[in-house]
Amino acid sequence: NLGKSGLRVSQFGLGTWVTFGSQLSDDVAEDILTTAYQNGINLFETSEVYGSGKAEATLGRILKKKDWRRSSYIVCSKIYLGGRAETEKGLSRKHVIEGVRASLERLQLDYLDIVFANKPDVYTPMEEIVRAFTHLINTDKCFYWGTSRWSSMEIMEAYSVARQFNLIPPICEQAEYHFFQREQAELHLPDLFTRIGLGTMTWSPLACGFITGKYEETIPPNSRAALKGYGWLKEKIQSEDGKKKQAKLKELQSIADKLECTLAQLALAWCLKNESVNCVLLGASSVEQLIENIQSLQIVPKITLTIMNEIDKILGNRPTLSRYASKSESLQKT
Repeated sequence: NLGKSGLRVSQFGLGTWVTFGSQLSDDVAEDILTTAYQNGINLFETSEVYGSGKAEATLGRILKKKDWRRSSYIVCSKIYLGGRAETEKGLSRKHVIEGVRASLERLQLDYLDIVFANKPDVYTPMEEIVRAFTHLINTDKCFYWGTSRWSSMEIMEAYSVARQFNLIPPICEQAEYHFFQREQAELHLPDLFTRIGLGTMTWSPLACGFITGKYEETIPPNSRAALKGYGWLKEKIQSEDGKKKQAKLKELQSIADKLECTLAQLALAWCLKNESVNCVLLGASSVEQLIENIQSLQIVPKITLTIMNEIDKILGNRPTLSRYASKSESLQKT
């Protein structure tokens, strides 16, 4: 289940960031989506901002062509940055409702299963945000709503507003989670599950491909870091911090060899090992890559407590409350 909701989700979901409507042809995208569905993946995730709406349009065309039962899969989209005009951004009631209408048109669907608020909006009152998403649910434009890249405090504020005004709270937070990004998924979200039943969906389990090891020597010409608009990723990979992380990946490779899997499969299985994570979003640029990623499910039982401790020792970044408190203190001083 996604958190304490009744929505049943597959352990892996298929994301469309960068790939659908941009990097891939419609035929390849269709093959990937079909492979995902045939292998038990029931959740497809997109956003109004991916490819300036092209990802939603591509996903919609494929779903219409496949003619699968609408009740057999879940479609999620994210709202925040729909266009250049001031009224096409943020989480105002106007943009939330108009943005979802536009997404549904591109997707050729009558409703979404989950709509995510793609980031917090400090310029819109929380009551307006929660009322807008509640309206979407009450008018059958979606069944649930969630947050993405929100802090625990912002999520709790949304929950409190929902309870105060008899509105509908979010059921899930979408958070970045991988070997080098652990704090939110391991420290804060489990607490929110206990307190308010919030589910966890994670993205970028391979850190935009960095964890696969393909950037060890150079930036491959067809990789994400070589794409226009992804200079930030290239800089991150080639930075001093990036080089230190590359060294840790070499050490982690020995664990992958021991478990007879790839480094990518180890990373994905490690994400799934976290009991607080309900669904891990995968990105794939080929059917072969998707199948390799799905096969990481077979590695999960092999990751024992001893293996987890070995991974923690190499990474040296296991989040703790004391470490988080020290970090918060230093941020306040600066």
